[in-house]
Amino acid sequence: MRNKPITTKTIRLLMPQWQGGINNVSYPLGARLLAWLAPESDAPMLEVPIGSYDGSSIAMEDGIMGRTALTKQLRSARHLLDAYEPERVITFGGDCLVSQAPFAYLNERYDGALGVLWIDAHPDVSTPTNVYNSHAMVLGNLLGEGDPGLAKEVRRPLDTKKVMLAGIDDMLDYEWEVVNRLGIAHVGSAALAGTSDRILEWIRHNSINHLAIHFDFDVLDPQRFRSQLFNNPNSDVVVDAMQGKMTMPQVTRLITDVTKAADVVGFTFAEHMPWDDINLATMMDSFSFMK
Repeated sequence: MRNKPITTKTIRLLMPQWQGGINNVSYPLGARLLAWLAPESDAPMLEVPIGSYDGSSIAMEDGIMGRTALTKQLRSARHLLDAYEPERVITFGGDCLVSQAPFAYLNERYDGALGVLWIDAHPDVSTPTNVYNSHAMVLGNLLGEGDPGLAKEVRRPLDTKKVMLAGIDDMLDYEWEVVNRLGIAHVGSAALAGTSDRILEWIRHNSINHLAIHFDFDVLDPQRFRSQLFNNPNSDVVVDAMQGKMTMPQVTRLITDVTKAADVVGFTFAEHMPWDDINLATMMDSFSFMK
């Protein structure tokens, strides 16, 4: 018989996961900085056990980097959620895959009627056929597609009508195919620059009462917000991926407007890459007198 859950309305989930994205220390440090920066709250902070980043390569397993570790971490996050049975979950990540366990849990808790607003420069509906980093598959997994193995961890897929992509300006051909075939609503950055009306109409039209928001920092203009993938000062490699065009005030306005139209029961901060802090920490670590 299962132990009685520890009931609390809101939990904060710290998930410094890095195996789903690029093999980089920016993910765990970025997640911990987000949790530290967040305003004080009575909500408990629960940390999902994540293997430490040590710079070594990650094994390719059935088309995905680090599949074993990622599956274990998804299940660990779900174990915490089932133990506390929260009404709301705020997640500090980590790569984008950190949204899978809390959003899947919330969709079950709200009887399959959860709305999901995916604020991101990318749709995250890839499969192992297209990429091997699973952070690009998370929304697909939540919809019952994506990677078949990781999608099996989602007990009740999202309703496609209750999913909207926000701030996305273009997609690759295979991403368009998935989005169009499933009929997923989407709106670009220009349409959101001065108004949230397209999102608010989607909420009304689909009678969304409970909403989870995924906020990937790469939806922001990399010239205005530096702590993201495209601004790695230690690499000359040009990242060939769509870059965001939104500003922090625009995203703030959008989220504020949305909270007046629906009950926000889930929120994920993902892909925070604080390059300057990483370089500073590396410099400090090199000084013998600091130890």
